Amino acid sequence: MAIVEAKNVIKNYKQGARIIHAVNGTNLKIEKGDFLVIIGPSGSGKSTLLQLIGGLDRPTSGIIEINGTNIAKISDANLSKLRRDNIGFIFQNFNLIPTLTAAQNVEAAIAKRGKDDADRVKAALKQVGLEERANHLPSLLSGGEQQRVAIARALINKPAIILADEPTGNLDSNTGEEILDILKKLNEKNKQTVILITHGDYVKKYATRMIQIKDGKISTVK
Repeated sequence: MAIVEAKNVIKNYKQGARIIHAVNGTNLKIEKGDFLVIIGPSGSGKSTLLQLIGGLDRPTSGIIEINGTNIAKISDANLSKLRRDNIGFIFQNFNLIPTLTAAQNVEAAIAKRGKDDADRVKAALKQVGLEERANHLPSLLSGGEQQRVAIARALINKPAIILADEPTGNLDSNTGEEILDILKKLNEKNKQTVILITHGDYVKKYATRMIQIKDGKISTVK
């Protein structure tokens, strides 16, 4: 069974009297352990598709399943729990809390508290090579270091799926490569499924699968 499956997914938005077909009849299966890259220009629908897969938005019609559960139909409370237990999010703008240290930003994402919280945070930061910067505020970290904190935050609940929305978009090319290397290592070592969206095909060497999306439709699968 696929870890993620989209069946005839449609997402429409109203823009005045106009209907925008952001995702237009998408069918997609993603297997456990895939490193799937979704590529497309701005406005192609790739970010909307990622938000639908992550349960951050609901489709106008169609089915999205995570481990066989149709997340388009479950309650908000159950959807929140499913996201917490199964999905880690990484965003282009890092989304760190500026008044919290790196360690505190990671700790804030822990879903189920326990006595080992400090050890879990330390281990997550170690995975991204940032344990020595644990007590630094985001303002004292480089862009690449901030994105590493965001990755550690995404890892803290040991999600089966990592959704990465343009994770290198605000980084220089060398730092971007370092971030992609981290994601690839997590994918290979932990068998975590990575779904990453981008507008450039430079990430294709990291992908086990790659799809192109245009005007809300998948146009090419590689």
